[in-house]
Amino acid sequence: MSILANQRIAIVVPCYNEALTIAAIVRDFNACLPDAPVYVFDNNSSDDTIRVAEAAGAIVRRVPLQGKGNVIRRMFADVEADLYIMVDGDATYDASVAPQLAEKLVAEGLDMVVGTRVSTEQEAYRFGHRFGNKMLTGFVATVFGNTFTDMLSGYRVFSRRYAKSFAAHAEGFETETELTVHALELRMPVAEVETHYGARPEGSVSKLNTYRDGIRILWMIFKLFKNEKPLAFFSIFFFACLLASLGLAAPLVETYLQTGLVPRLPTAVLCSGLAVLSMILLSCGLILDTVTKGRIEQKRFAYLAIPGPMPRAAAVQGIAQVHEQARRA
Repeated sequence: MSILANQRIAIVVPCYNEALTIAAIVRDFNACLPDAPVYVFDNNSSDDTIRVAEAAGAIVRRVPLQGKGNVIRRMFADVEADLYIMVDGDATYDASVAPQLAEKLVAEGLDMVVGTRVSTEQEAYRFGHRFGNKMLTGFVATVFGNTFTDMLSGYRVFSRRYAKSFAAHAEGFETETELTVHALELRMPVAEVETHYGARPEGSVSKLNTYRDGIRILWMIFKLFKNEKPLAFFSIFFFACLLASLGLAAPLVETYLQTGLVPRLPTAVLCSGLAVLSMILLSCGLILDTVTKGRIEQKRFAYLAIPGPMPRAAAVQGIAQVHEQARRA
């Protein structure tokens, strides 16, 4: 019996103007996982995406708030499943790998498996996108931990407890960054699996803007750094202000020791202000660090309130063992 037997699997596809590709996605995933319904979440498409998706057999939901992050928020809220397989609606990911990703998640008790993109086609994975992905992934690894090599992949499998504990603050393409940080923040068990990444079909246009969305992702990393690591964030500015204050004060102190005078009063006032500001920044970091730890604990409790992924047979066996131990006691 397959390890995925009796697992409720949902294929969730965020879509915006993907009429050329959505039918192939629904067909391919139905072939690989015939018992898993395909949910297409349309984000105000102006083409025939909805009609084509419904004709292909998908369950279509409409999301009026524009942005991929808003779509993912609705996906996790509206769909009930044990496993969520999320894939972009551009037909660039290999549907045949989906069972492998899902099986790995269940067999190893993981909460997220990322399909790491591997491609030899220049048009499929352009140099600018590849370079930006590596740079942004490196930033996140430096701040939150080095776990992923392709942070921005749109092909992922999630456990139910991941999906139902994800707050989803992002609105646009920066949502992949938030998905990654959520797993790192709660120290969830995760993994990556290499998957082929192909080019879009002729006539299909990418919705990702290299520079605009790259800046938005950088801004999201900055905000997540401030929100999730406040002590480290404010400590940077604390040391900057403190060092500036000491650097400006050094010649003043030397002059005062030699003459007993403080001839540059404005500089002395600036030094005092920077020193006070540094203490305020350090206090903010310490206070917010305590608040953040309490918030993370609450998110952890919400995450642990939902059973983790495991084969149903193993779950039943585990419950039986607990009952047997209780009976013997």
